[in-house]
Amino acid sequence: MTWDALANIFQGVTTLIQSFSQDPKMAIARIGLIGLGLLLVYMGKKGYLEALLMIPMGLGMATVNAALMFFDPLKLHGGTGTLFVEAQAGATADAVKNAAEVMTVLQIDWLQPIYTFTFSNGLIACLVFMGIGALLDVGYVMARPFQSMFIAVLAELGTIITFPIAQLFGYTPQQAAAIAIVGGADGPMVLFTSLRLAPELFVPIAVIAYLYLGFAYGGYPYLIRLLVPKKLLAIKPSPAKKKRNITSGEKMLFAVVACVFLSFLLPVAAPLIFSLFFGVVIRESGIKEFIELLQGPILYASTMFLGLMLGVLCDVNTIMDPKVLPLLLLGVLSLLISGIGGILAGYILYFITRGKFNPAIGIAGVSCVPTTAKVAQKVVTKVNKSAIILPEALGANVSGVITTAIIAGIFCSLLAK
Repeated sequence: MTWDALANIFQGVTTLIQSFSQDPKMAIARIGLIGLGLLLVYMGKKGYLEALLMIPMGLGMATVNAALMFFDPLKLHGGTGTLFVEAQAGATADAVKNAAEVMTVLQIDWLQPIYTFTFSNGLIACLVFMGIGALLDVGYVMARPFQSMFIAVLAELGTIITFPIAQLFGYTPQQAAAIAIVGGADGPMVLFTSLRLAPELFVPIAVIAYLYLGFAYGGYPYLIRLLVPKKLLAIKPSPAKKKRNITSGEKMLFAVVACVFLSFLLPVAAPLIFSLFFGVVIRESGIKEFIELLQGPILYASTMFLGLMLGVLCDVNTIMDPKVLPLLLLGVLSLLISGIGGILAGYILYFITRGKFNPAIGIAGVSCVPTTAKVAQKVVTKVNKSAIILPEALGANVSGVITTAIIAGIFCSLLAK
């Protein structure tokens, strides 16, 4: 057994050693991504991050950066490659060559069918939205529509501000819009928008968006505590003067009207709008078999494969691309400004109600359903266990999904080529 033979057998180790001699930055980045993947698994297990997404994503990220080989099966990059997925298969202008590449790689990369048939066309985003819709109670929005929508609109501040900033970094308007929509903190909407506007940046935008959405779960509590003093965090919402039970029929009617109306205004975003409200309609229809299907197998299977796919796409060659590095900053900036915008809306309502509104509710306008609503309640509970803000937070949360869909639809309508 020669050293050359050992090098060919243990290619993961060999490629790392070669990287240190040829390009130390890539070698260090590769080790860093392996470590980050393992950290995501740990933090998901401990509950610091969303386990459903972060555990498969973290393990996929760590594995794909460990399993670099000497060759790419299709020679698309001319360098190291993986046997998980080839995101650029079929990306040339030659239709015949595209078909041949896709058919070849479907037989090589084991996750390629999932990427090609559900990920790169936005189907998995629609499936996730169906499951989310089946979990949503739109009654929280219907109970306080103006308050919820006001918070949600200001919580889109990161999307609005990041759009021109991204263009200053040299991105086209289409690319800038796809990047800016990260500020809406709506993962499926990010996938959908980037596919429509900037398919060449689809993979890095998707990876960074979901990576940062996971970190938002751990970072937003610190933002709330930084901007809202304990005295205000302890505020208990005032009970409604006239509390009316909203029937399932009314909720179903709201979902049907909202779906048709928003699709009429923004046809380009209709697939996601339909998917979300289809889930809501199924929930309120009482069809037990469909409800269990959407809330269980479809939502969890889609989430698992979404996290796994994002992890294996997060290889060192993608992350270290010079076009991708500014995305790291812009993604953080977008989510940070959106969080500040939501809390600003909470302060405005605090003053309008003369101190009866808890400003922490504003963070829920960032539409990571139901994560940001749970974050707001968790932070408030630590200060005042009797303060229940979750209903109002969920109203802002659901409204955030709607406003993100509207803005994504506007971007796609104006900028799609």
